Amino acid sequence: MAGLFNAINAARTSLEVNQKSIEVIGNNIANQTTEGYSRQQAIVHPFPAMHYGDFFVGHGVKIADIRRENDIFIDRQIRGKAVDLGMQEAMSRPLGELERVFGVGDNSLSTSIDSFFDAVQELSADPADLVQRNNVIFQGQALATGFTSTVAELDSIKENINISLLSKIETINAQLSEVADLNDRIASIEVHGQTANSARDQRDLLAKSLAGTIGAIAYEDSRGMLALQLPTGLPLVQGGMAMSLSAEFTGSNLNLQLQAGGVTRDLNLRSLGGEFHGLLTLRDSFIPSLNADLDRLAYELAVAVNLQHQAGTGLDSTSGNLFFSMPPNYQPAPPDPTAAEYLGAARQLAVVLTDPNQLAAGFSSAPGDNRNALAIAAIGREYRIGGTDSFTSLYGKIAATVGSESNQNQLFLKGAEDAMVQLENFRDGLVGVSLEEEMISLIQYQRGFQSSAKFLSTVDEMLSALMEIRR
Repeated sequence: MAGLFNAINAARTSLEVNQKSIEVIGNNIANQTTEGYSRQQAIVHPFPAMHYGDFFVGHGVKIADIRRENDIFIDRQIRGKAVDLGMQEAMSRPLGELERVFGVGDNSLSTSIDSFFDAVQELSADPADLVQRNNVIFQGQALATGFTSTVAELDSIKENINISLLSKIETINAQLSEVADLNDRIASIEVHGQTANSARDQRDLLAKSLAGTIGAIAYEDSRGMLALQLPTGLPLVQGGMAMSLSAEFTGSNLNLQLQAGGVTRDLNLRSLGGEFHGLLTLRDSFIPSLNADLDRLAYELAVAVNLQHQAGTGLDSTSGNLFFSMPPNYQPAPPDPTAAEYLGAARQLAVVLTDPNQLAAGFSSAPGDNRNALAIAAIGREYRIGGTDSFTSLYGKIAATVGSESNQNQLFLKGAEDAMVQLENFRDGLVGVSLEEEMISLIQYQRGFQSSAKFLSTVDEMLSALMEIRR
């Protein structure tokens, strides 16, 4: 009789195990397309065998754990590649905008420079013609507007970068808090010997997202807590405690800060990775270098034209007149300006000459004197910035720098995307859900359930027969 009751227990536990295994498979199938989901598997162990006479007889099976398939190495690889992908994706749109600003088409600064010097050349053919004189002033104004509007476009792109950074901070802080909450939840579950599978999947997905946005580096301790920190080692999440990012404007600049344990730390380019690193690289390094090149171009052009124009005489017999406004930091003595001297030249460039009669086309007030107009026109062809570049060639270098950076970004972005796809596919092959495998397992456990039910039915009949005999 005891043997039959032991058999009933074995059948019952077999039914329960097969049923629970089918539930696990069903959950896998349901989450086959869920991002970040890791395949789960029921781990079964036999109940300890009991001694019956000369034998040890088993009396059933149990589910010891629901194991989550996971590969730490692949997860780290994915988070590392997410940093590169986030940086290149973030840089892609601003670089596209910069390519538009520094185009080399009909509306570019290069065309405006050529149009201005062409107008001066045309004036030399008839230096007394007021229409030609007004055209020179008009082309000069168009050129100055080209410089100021380009600087304004750069300011707008930097402002958009600030807005993009600011818009992401709230989401990042919420994710950091969620990771800290998940740490607590996982620890409270796993301290009792269970596995917090869904919580771990969710936490890994958040760690990947944070790696892509701010370059967060993740480490798991012996308690299963995931610690997050910035590339410079500043903590983001420690156990159940989350830090937070904040931002404040200093003038038009957005400064990022980390609030950690009551201490506020400023964050810079070195402190961050991912999207934030890419955006800050453009805002604090690449765009300022473009601004500096524009300032150098505007400074050299304005000073060269002004000095030559001041040497001539207008139809009204006045001389020494400026054509363009002198750069704000102009120093007459040094032949080669420093960065501090040409700072702001492009932003403040303007035509200050308004009377066409004051346009100094000659070295005298004689109506046919075109010598100074020829000298000014020659500046456009012969003047060399730093001894090497003409005005248009320097602008061409600026545009080429933007184009090269954008092309390089697209190349790196494609490489990062391909690498991420390969890593994700590799992860799916290792820990993802395969419907074919799940269907095979489903049939296996279905047959197991049916066999257990038949076994239980058989033992029940045997037990009934034995009870009838004993009556």
